[in-house]
Amino acid sequence: MLRSLSYVTDHTGFRGTIKKAPADFVVRELELPQRPAAPRDVSPPAGGLPAASATATASAGAGGTVGPARCDPVTYPEQSRRAAGLKSGPEAAALLDSLLGKHASERLTKFACDLKEAWDSETGCDAGAGEFSLGAVVDKRDRADLHGAIRQRFPFLVTVTKDNEMVVKGNADYRELCQLVTEKETSDFFKFLDAKLENSTFSFEPDGNKEHRKIVHHFINKKFGKILETKSFTVADVGREPNMSIIVRFRGRSCSRKRPADGFQIKQDLYTAFTLQKENLETLEAISFLAAELGVLPSDFSYTGIKDKKAITYQLMVVKKVTPERLKEIESKLEKKGMRIHNIHSAQQHLRLGQLRGNHFDIVVRDLKHHSHDSPVDLKERISEAMENIEAKGFVNYYGPQRFGQGQNVQTDQIGLALLNEKMVKAVKLFFTPEDTDDPVNNAKRYFLQTGKAT
Repeated sequence: MLRSLSYVTDHTGFRGTIKKAPADFVVRELELPQRPAAPRDVSPPAGGLPAASATATASAGAGGTVGPARCDPVTYPEQSRRAAGLKSGPEAAALLDSLLGKHASERLTKFACDLKEAWDSETGCDAGAGEFSLGAVVDKRDRADLHGAIRQRFPFLVTVTKDNEMVVKGNADYRELCQLVTEKETSDFFKFLDAKLENSTFSFEPDGNKEHRKIVHHFINKKFGKILETKSFTVADVGREPNMSIIVRFRGRSCSRKRPADGFQIKQDLYTAFTLQKENLETLEAISFLAAELGVLPSDFSYTGIKDKKAITYQLMVVKKVTPERLKEIESKLEKKGMRIHNIHSAQQHLRLGQLRGNHFDIVVRDLKHHSHDSPVDLKERISEAMENIEAKGFVNYYGPQRFGQGQNVQTDQIGLALLNEKMVKAVKLFFTPEDTDDPVNNAKRYFLQTGKAT
């Protein structure tokens, strides 16, 4: 336990309890004069999705992490020349015959049928895990046509190119979605995904089971969150009873493009700044939840510092690849998690740690009383005296256990003193000073101090 050897002032002071409740400790960041960008209107765009019910796209629990949202596995830079006139049924079969030849087309059809039978029979987790080679297709435009034709004829297949060789195999994501919705819905969904028609949407069948809808939301967000977004909305089913359905649409462009004088296009990242208000929540936990709702990675968020959990805190954040409109859409979902977002506006770049002027604290002290050794003076007088001294002389920064942990061999005040003296190497070595125990963490600290290597 650290003890003070001297004090900045000589007033007697008083006793009390701080941080008895989150509302007793309010922290507001003091921003630097330069703002990331001027605010702009974030009214919902025309033609947006229907009003959403309280159904989350995905969620992460306390301390949870959100894995990277993967792009569509059937997305290729080679866009099909026939994308605007997609074929199905006999037309798609005839198109494949013309592109592959009758014999190769029949072999592909047999492979597709065998794969589906293996899936339906559930003969094992590796059922239908084989591949079918179409051979080398040198011309890039021909490959693009084949990619589109195969996926429209057999939505449960995925095509890949390996050194000009085209290989066909089963689409694991298709199979997984089939476990959640009907095969017709799955097939139609992947055709919608492959077509990539601007401003188009796809709706699943009405579903009155909220938990099941959350599972479908989570699947689409996890697999295709970078290019798709989902919402639940109210529809009237066959019996004219109100029900809920999931609608899917492609996200807006995640970047803006400017054409300079030389005619080349430069891709610019999209950033949105906002103020995050949270209560009784870790900063990283809040980011995990936001990332899951927005379909981005936690690493796409930047901030100037970590804020206390047991408090109400306000801090500036910037998120990459998310529009102000998209951020505005999730506002209603955040309150249940103890969060709110304010001052949403476009930004030009991410934030850096320490990029703030400081923090402003509103602290409530409860259970006020005299020190046991204090003379009988009015308590209000003691409080006024203390506040006047703090206002005039300030207070000493405290490097307590919450900064660097509780160690026996090195106290945190020694690390703090090294930092204040700008002796960074010494501070790091003190921080990694091992304790007298034989465990993986302390063994790693000993290795670092002996070799200077972290791994």
